[in-house]
Parts: sequence; C-alpha cells; structure tokens
Amino acid sequence: MEVVVAAKQKAKKHIHLFYCSECEELALKIAASSDAIELQSINWRSFDDGFPNLFINKAHDIRGQHVAFLASFSSPSVIFEQISVIFALPKLFIASFTLVLPFFPTGSFERVEEEGDVATAFTLARILSMIPKSRGGPTSVVIYDIHALQERFYFGDDVLPCFETGIPLLLQRLRQLPDAENITIAFPDDGAWKRFHKLLQHFPMIVCNKVREGDKRIVRIKEGLPEGRHVVIVDDLVQSGGTLRECQKVLALHGAAKVSAYVTHAVFPKQSYERFMASSSGDRFAYFWITDSCPHTVKAIGQRPPFEVLSLAGSIADALQI
Repeated sequence: MEVVVAAKQKAKKHIHLFYCSECEELALKIAASSDAIELQSINWRSFDDGFPNLFINKAHDIRGQHVAFLASFSSPSVIFEQISVIFALPKLFIASFTLVLPFFPTGSFERVEEEGDVATAFTLARILSMIPKSRGGPTSVVIYDIHALQERFYFGDDVLPCFETGIPLLLQRLRQLPDAENITIAFPDDGAWKRFHKLLQHFPMIVCNKVREGDKRIVRIKEGLPEGRHVVIVDDLVQSGGTLRECQKVLALHGAAKVSAYVTHAVFPKQSYERFMASSSGDRFAYFWITDSCPHTVKAIGQRPPFEVLSLAGSIADALQI
C-alpha cells in the first residue's frame, strides 16, 4: 500500500530559477516557498556604450536541468537585456524552460481602432513566441491576469502560454477580514466583470460603467446594491487610479459602509499611488490590495496604508511545477 501511495505522489521538479535584478525580492520569496527551487544568478553589466554585457553564471551546471527565468518588463529600457538572456537559456542544453512574466505590460494596447495604431501587445507576444525550444520542447510562458483574454491568441505555436490569476490571494485575504460575511464585489466596467465574475460568483456583485455627459465620463452603478456593505472593487490593473476613485465616490454616495480595492498589477506611473495615501476620510479606501507583479511599485509603496501587498511567490512556485 505504501508503495502505491508513493507512486501516486508526483515528484516535484527541481527548478533552477534565474531572475532580473528588480525581481530579486520576489525570487527570494519564491525560493523560500518551495524546497524544489534553487536560485541562480546572472551578472547584469553594461559596456561603456550602455549596451548589455551579460554573463549566465554556472551555465555548464544547468545542462539537463529544468530552468526558469523571472522577468519584469517594467520599462522598454530593460526589455532588451532580459530578452537576450531569455533567448540564451534554452540553448544551454537544459531539460525545459519556463518564462515567468507576472505582468504583460503592453496588454492594454491590444487593438487597432484606426489605421496607423500599433498594437504593441501583439508585437511583444510575437517576440516571446520566437524563444528557442529547449531539449524538452517549447517554452512555457506564465502570465498573471493578462489585460485582454483574446491576447492568448497573439502567441504563436512555438510557446505554451499559461495564464494564471491573483484572485485566490484576494479570496484568502477576504476570509481573514472581521466583516468577511458582509463583502460585496464591484467591477468598474463590464470588461472586469467578464474577466473575474466566475471566480467570485459566491459574492453579491455590483457592476459600474462609464457614461458620457457632455465632455465628461461619469461613473454610475449599472446593477447591484452597495448600501451597508463592505464593497471591494476588483480589476486587473491600475494606472492613474482615476476610475477607481470615481467608483469609490459613487459607491460611498449610495451607502457603502466601506470601500476597498484589489488589482493584480499596480502600475501607478508618475507616483500616482500617492493620491490614495493622501485621501481624506470621506474618500479613503479601507484597503487597497496589490500583488508584487510590479516590483518598482512595491518597493515605493511598501505596506503603507491603505496598501497591502499579496505576494505571488507561492502561486508562481506552484505554476513552475505544472
């Protein structure tokens, strides 16, 4: 019987995890969450002209091993050096290769609305689709809460996109709240509802939308009742935060007891997160949950209220075993 049970237990793959410089803290958390993950290093250097001078340490030792790379394409200036490493690793006679890109940064630029628009989401997907095969076959690409679901079809047949979500982290946190039985989920638009409602269907729901009044776009409640509830706004990402602020105001106006927010990707260009820290009591979020998919933001915000960071580390460690 013990032999049968042991046979049914799938042995964990030993993963050699490389990472970019800004993902070091997340990489350490991933390794700490699993004894099957061993961190490896890269020398991220530059020549005098600014172009990358890169070196993969212990390249000979990873032959025949399962290898992963944790990337962060936080700005165009860091993409080229990481792409160079991503294209080099599969050629080192490794058993398999997985790219973990928690935030797919061009995801909101996925369509052409008029002639001349450039869908950079398609461009980045095409580049990643050209990653060389390892000895084990195509590269697996792990991405969290990609902005538009149709973007999965932008990737070619030479990579295997694996789309994960940060919603289980939110669910775990909500269960810990003292008012866990009084939670209602709100979506800022129909797109967010389509993406997430099946993962949150055991909660009462509110759907907001934007309507045009003259030159202004006004947020209104399309359906649902916020009165007396702790309403949690859920979306995949935040940029300036303007839409979330407008949603908070209309929910509070309609009687919400508290309003919180969750986004997987806290982009916050130009320190726009500061507007949430400086809020007055009337328009303050009770909690603002984010993940560590955008390392620069996490480093800048820390755990300063109302922000709380829900780490993807455990989820990524699990995804590397798929």
